[in-house]
Amino acid sequence: MLENLTLGFSVALSLGGLLYCLLGVVLGTVVGVLPGLGVMATLAILMPITFHLDAVHALIMLSGIYYGAAYGGSTASILLNLPGTANTAITCLDGYPMAQQGRAGVALMMTAVASFIGSILGLLILAFCAPILARVALNFGSPEYFTLMVLGLLAAGMLSKGSQLRSVAAIFIGLFLGIVGTDISTGVQRFTFDLPELYTGLPLVAISLGLFGLPEVIANAGRKDNAPQMVGKITMRSMMPTREDLRRSTMPMLRGSAIGSFFGALPGTGSLIASFASYVVEKKSHRDPSIFGHGAIEGITGPEAANNAATQTAFIPTLTLGVPGDAIMAMMLGVMLIHGVAPGPRLITEQPDLFWGLVASFLIGNVLLVILNIPLVGLWVRLLRIPYHMLFPAILVFICLGVYSVNYAVVDLVLVMAFGLVGYGMSLIRLEPAPLILGLVLGPMMEENLRRTLMIFRGDLWAIWDRPLSVAFLACSLALVVWSLVGKSKAKRELAADL
Repeated sequence: MLENLTLGFSVALSLGGLLYCLLGVVLGTVVGVLPGLGVMATLAILMPITFHLDAVHALIMLSGIYYGAAYGGSTASILLNLPGTANTAITCLDGYPMAQQGRAGVALMMTAVASFIGSILGLLILAFCAPILARVALNFGSPEYFTLMVLGLLAAGMLSKGSQLRSVAAIFIGLFLGIVGTDISTGVQRFTFDLPELYTGLPLVAISLGLFGLPEVIANAGRKDNAPQMVGKITMRSMMPTREDLRRSTMPMLRGSAIGSFFGALPGTGSLIASFASYVVEKKSHRDPSIFGHGAIEGITGPEAANNAATQTAFIPTLTLGVPGDAIMAMMLGVMLIHGVAPGPRLITEQPDLFWGLVASFLIGNVLLVILNIPLVGLWVRLLRIPYHMLFPAILVFICLGVYSVNYAVVDLVLVMAFGLVGYGMSLIRLEPAPLILGLVLGPMMEENLRRTLMIFRGDLWAIWDRPLSVAFLACSLALVVWSLVGKSKAKRELAADL
């Protein structure tokens, strides 16, 4: 472990590693602070830039944006009652009441501390558990990978924040879009309409920007109002917590870190579910649950620790199994594949500089985030006053330049506009685009492993039941579906009883 970390820090502490780590966490913090931008849209906009970097620096920068936004998202939640990211929505419940009580500085300080502790504990689990899981995954074959991907997609659909039926429908749409391109076995062109640009499949960058970037711009382009008036003035003195604040926050931060590390490592769950689960645990375990929603410091430190721990451990299944847990990890997986990096159990042994350099950069990035979030809080507060109608023209320019610079193809711009309208329509009917991206990325991989499985078993798919791990993954998939349906039925009965 010491040798591996030494190798990792030699990569992360290089001039390029430090520069791209700093750039990533600064951009991530800005994205988190400003409501309406979104992590997915930002990653999609900046993804084309990373194609001109080496794989390590590209992943360091994109990862910095991901966990940097988890830090910055709490700022708008506390000061404006507007979550900067979906993962920090739960922070509004007690963060904004603390600001109304004149304790906005303390809330910001404790969220930074909780975020740092959650990130470090999640990072330790990543460093210790990922190599172990990779060694186990070396025994996986095509049947195991296929059934594991089925489990991941079902988890993404069943555990999504919206309707499970809509999420599953979005996954199937993504799987269908993954068919576009050249058949891997026969070489036949599928749904390419004789366009050479589609022979290799639909471009991930164009689809991601269309689904996540343009709908945000369309939905918010008419906004001309400035940010709402914020509560209180933030000074370094007002940010100092009391002993009672620290005492009440210690156990919630540790519990939140454990909850976040667990949910982050599970495919299909992620930091959103982790933060809500932490809030529920803190409220249920507190001797006076009535204080929650009225400025309870446990209501911000627990979820913030869980949110940031989950962002670290989310890399475990992505790097070691090649199975992304959410749409952001799917985009990370897409970047690795474009750079010629094959994620999976052999990644750690065949490219240790990439894996351990990424792990070391997480530690450096989290230290930088503490330095950025506490002393520079005044700068982030001023950023909240930027009107959105001044931001969206620049966002549109970056979207068009980013897409065109990948393949220099006009078809990609047409796809962005088309999927932008599709994404806006999906938002109107409350159809989540994130499961669609998961289906698009995992679809070709699932097809490849399914075909290999059929070749191994000579067309007899029932032979999968002779593989214990495959049976275990299928059993988990079935249990997840049953659990989700039972929970939904129970909720309906309770609602009918209340009426």
